[in-house]
Amino acid sequence: MLASARKRPLMRTDEEIRTLLSRLARRHPSGGTVVERVAIVAEGADSAEVVAWILAHEGEPEATGAKASKGGLHSPRLSEPIRSEGRPPARYVLPAGALS
Repeated sequence: MLASARKRPLMRTDEEIRTLLSRLARRHPSGGTVVERVAIVAEGADSAEVVAWILAHEGEPEATGAKASKGGLHSPRLSEPIRSEGRPPARYVLPAGALS
């Protein structure tokens, strides 16, 4: 989508990105905050810029565990690895105080 066709202007300042993330974030068991990637994209913000800000402020993609196979008829074979490569992470975890 072209920038001129967007309803909201691109995020440019540190404060604008911090405000957006403060609104979208929720508490994480680590003591920091977690932000869903889909929430960032749904805001209409420049998601690449927001993710770059998160990573620059010691945020990390949340590690996803492989789901256990139940071994049914339509499940993957036990010898086949479950692949999640190529997909962006679903969440980003920020350390405590990163949004303050």
